[in-house]
Amino acid sequence: MSAILNPGVKRVTVIGAGFGALSTVRELRRRDARVDITVVSPRAELHYLPGIIWIPSGLRTRDQLVVPLQAFFQRMRVTHLAADVTGLREGGRVVDTSQGEIRNDALVIASGGRFIKKLPGIEHAITPCEGIAAAEQIRDRLRQMPGGSIAFGFAGNPNEPSAVRGGPIFEFLFGVDEQLRREGRRDKFELAFFNPSNDPGNRLGAKAVRHLLGEMARRGIQTHLGHKLKRFDADKVVTEGAEFKADLIVFMPGLTGNAWFDQTELARSPGGLLQADAQCRVSGAQQVYVVGDSGSFPGPDWLPKQAHMADLQAAAAAANLLDELQGRPATATFRVELMCIIDGLNQGTLVWRTPERNVILPPLRVFHWIKRGFEWLYLRKYR
Repeated sequence: MSAILNPGVKRVTVIGAGFGALSTVRELRRRDARVDITVVSPRAELHYLPGIIWIPSGLRTRDQLVVPLQAFFQRMRVTHLAADVTGLREGGRVVDTSQGEIRNDALVIASGGRFIKKLPGIEHAITPCEGIAAAEQIRDRLRQMPGGSIAFGFAGNPNEPSAVRGGPIFEFLFGVDEQLRREGRRDKFELAFFNPSNDPGNRLGAKAVRHLLGEMARRGIQTHLGHKLKRFDADKVVTEGAEFKADLIVFMPGLTGNAWFDQTELARSPGGLLQADAQCRVSGAQQVYVVGDSGSFPGPDWLPKQAHMADLQAAAAAANLLDELQGRPATATFRVELMCIIDGLNQGTLVWRTPERNVILPPLRVFHWIKRGFEWLYLRKYR
């Protein structure tokens, strides 16, 4: 399909329906009431992935984390095309999809990242942030297990320091530990954490790493650190330094770019993401922007891949895109900030990092409730 020309009205295509994409839509519409916006994604749904950490315990279900977007798109006067993107042509002015082509005057790519699944035996592990179904699989496996060993770990993209998502693994680890204690079954399980680095979670800051490792020791969680992963077997994790039993493996690989990026001429980073500048423009392209996990941005090596950062980048991308369409220079940049609550089902640890400071506040029950309250406020915008 091809967008119908409306003289004088600029056409913007947004690829994706996650945090970065939807924040871009909101910001575009806030700044321009007339711009024509088309969103391309497989479904008109937002899957609130930060909430999947509570699925194993039953605190959240699929229905609570999937938000239909038809009403939001109607309020924003957005056209949604349910399709998969297959490539780009004409420097991004044409988006090829499984339902035909879409032409635009400007493009925002916010289609997320893709987990690197090259480790031998990766099929034996569950990658939780692949979606709600993965968290449900963890829930179901826990219910079936009378006892045994569970290993949690994450790794990065060796060519892209920022393309790692470790925070949710800490939350699954501490959440499962607390859940088993509540169920009176913790003594029947051995929990382990593994990571190729000696300071896992270092993007959170040195104080956070010390706290996380100290919390594991306090809870009786084994650690296997500093050795490159070799493979997963059905019942164990094998590293260059050791191997250890694991009846269930929960593992988050590093991130790289979407497969369809290969069907474009857009600039790529060494790690396979779209190379962007401080204004969220894809390098060397005209009126093509990227936000969130799809992009590689200038900044410190701890620049986070999280929803908060995607929201900040979306605001800059929308402002710059509209300025460029009006012939003005793109000058907006995004604030570099890591902010998260590492939840443990009954309490949470607040971590805040900027280029100037790094703050960590000790585990408190109030932070768990703040995280739940933030979820309600955030999703309210899209319901």
